Amino acid sequence: MELIFWLLLVLVVYTYLGYALILGLVVKIKALFKKKPASNEAYEPAVTLVIPAYNEEDFIAEKARNSLALDYPKEKLHILFITDGSTDRTVEILQDIPGVAVSHSERRAGKSAAENRAMTLVKSPIVIFCDANTYLNEACVRYIVRHYTDPKVGAVSGEKRVMSQEADAASAAGEGMYWRYESTIKRWESGLYTVVGAAGELISFRSNLVQDLEEDTILDDFIQSTRICEQGYRVVYEPEAYAAETASDNVGEELKRKIRIAAGGWQAMSRLGSLLRFWKHPILSWQYLSHRVLRWSASALALPLLLLVNLYLALHSSFYTGLLIAQLLFYGMALLGWALENRRIRLKVLFVPYYFSMMNYAVMAGFLRWRKGGQKAAWERAKRASK
Repeated sequence: MELIFWLLLVLVVYTYLGYALILGLVVKIKALFKKKPASNEAYEPAVTLVIPAYNEEDFIAEKARNSLALDYPKEKLHILFITDGSTDRTVEILQDIPGVAVSHSERRAGKSAAENRAMTLVKSPIVIFCDANTYLNEACVRYIVRHYTDPKVGAVSGEKRVMSQEADAASAAGEGMYWRYESTIKRWESGLYTVVGAAGELISFRSNLVQDLEEDTILDDFIQSTRICEQGYRVVYEPEAYAAETASDNVGEELKRKIRIAAGGWQAMSRLGSLLRFWKHPILSWQYLSHRVLRWSASALALPLLLLVNLYLALHSSFYTGLLIAQLLFYGMALLGWALENRRIRLKVLFVPYYFSMMNYAVMAGFLRWRKGGQKAAWERAKRASK
């Protein structure tokens, strides 16, 4: 039982801390022996910015203005909104805005189906996808395309930034901290070899590498980018190109979003088994296993087992009693954070245990939803906090 306890503990610590520390160390050592490649700032290929939008009438005009304000030659930037299934005024509003194109289908089959259809309209060598509820920084296209002067680069991921305020809910503050942590890992992964799974808020591809996805795909951005890695190309992380959005309006909305992502993670793992062929691509396999597979499966399942084994060991050892108290204190803080959040009382010290516990609960809930086939590919707008 002691061996099981320590194996479970090492698994959890490695997933959330060890992998990042090893990755950061290796990247720093690598940087000592490798010069930073020069980028061609003058490189200006034709680009199509594709924006899937479903019932976004309250925000779509602002999104169009943000897209039109991007710093890139107007004759080389084609802005395309895909509004499949929208039943509000989204299409009508966009049709009155010069400089953007709109493609609409009454069929609502989900984001992957919409993006498959969008690619039949893309004629440029580079395509950028971004969400309709995000703000892009003015120079983001330039920061992205400069990486494509390297023929080994098949995709470039921008950074997701969560706009937060001092009085944000615990879910919002936790989401912001989580994405800062994720951004650091992605930056290091890119420095070592490739990003494993890009943020769909802002992701670009070489158009000729984009594959049609199964229409029931939940995490289109993740599967598309990892399949490009399978073809032998790298996914580069570019933090100077970012998509900013407000956090989920409340913990219920954030939990709903996390469960959907977790269900998509289980689906993705069932379809990307070839990424675990270490003999074929050892670095990519290590990154995929450490960053995605363990976090989306083994580590989340290890946490309740770790508590149960610790409970047994505490009956026979004061040392394990101390560790049990530490675990119970952590989960107690998470429960207190949940209780206070429902009363609109926020304590920053509770944000991390609260968000961590919610995230791992979502992994197990997502597994059940995926197994039951209850997670549909058609996207559902999450309620976001106001600016």
